[in-house]
Amino acid sequence: MVVQNPFASVADLNARLDALGYLAEPGLATAAYLALALERPLLLEGEPGVGKTELAKVLSQALGRSLVRLQCYYGIDVKGAVYDWNYARQMLHIRLAEDMPDVSRSRQALERDIYTPDFLVKRPLLTALTERPAPVLLIDEVDRTDEAFEALLLEFLGEFQVSIPEIGTIGTDEAPLVVLTSNRTRDIHDAMRRRCLYYWIDYPTPERELAILRRRFPELGRSLLHEVVGFVAALRREPLVKPPGLAESVEWVQALAQLGQKTLSYAVVERTLGLLVKYYDDLDLLRRPQKSGMSTLERVVEEATGTHP
Repeated sequence: MVVQNPFASVADLNARLDALGYLAEPGLATAAYLALALERPLLLEGEPGVGKTELAKVLSQALGRSLVRLQCYYGIDVKGAVYDWNYARQMLHIRLAEDMPDVSRSRQALERDIYTPDFLVKRPLLTALTERPAPVLLIDEVDRTDEAFEALLLEFLGEFQVSIPEIGTIGTDEAPLVVLTSNRTRDIHDAMRRRCLYYWIDYPTPERELAILRRRFPELGRSLLHEVVGFVAALRREPLVKPPGLAESVEWVQALAQLGQKTLSYAVVERTLGLLVKYYDDLDLLRRPQKSGMSTLERVVEEATGTHP
């Protein structure tokens, strides 16, 4: 199988990711490089919004390949992930054959005719095996599927091939780069983990998050971005159902820029909190008065900005 790795080293790959606006930690860049070099799927786990899906998108740009995305959900099966048959075309073929009967043509031969690659509808996994150049395949939120789907994936992840009963095994001589993401809503079976390189993407450190935001929003003042990073970091230390990820930080800064904010204030934080916090229980926890008389939100704003609400 041909290894499609245009990068001379981890540093080379990391520099390309950096040029595309993705600041990867050295360990993550190493994992991505080895996934290419060793032809191994890359399983990324971490909280929602930390950049798992974004890495697959940026890798497709860095490699100059298309991105094929399989968005997972409970109950997804072969028809949704691998292939289906074009039943309308098959029926038309049968009717045309009936209109032009051939006594030498058996029913078995007709059935063989309609179960050929010409009548296949390619879903993401089969597309990833047959498209050239080989794409980046993103299997997003694989933890949302069930164990039956995991079992279906084992052949693909281990051998880069799929089995279609009517045709046989379809493989490839050019491996796609496969990136799987998981938010850990359930445990993934060991058999699938063994087929992948693994990397845990944590929330970025304040220094890295600040660097990312400065790269995304060079026109904004350092003061605002420092306060945003401090506030979001403080929120992540609270016992929230869903702490804000990097994606929420980026979206919040976009909103603050639209509002013309130069610094944070309690009023603007309170009005835009729904961009960071997406559960009512978390909003209630932050706004509820504590023994000190201040709400948790007031305390966190004070910690981040150094000013009393």
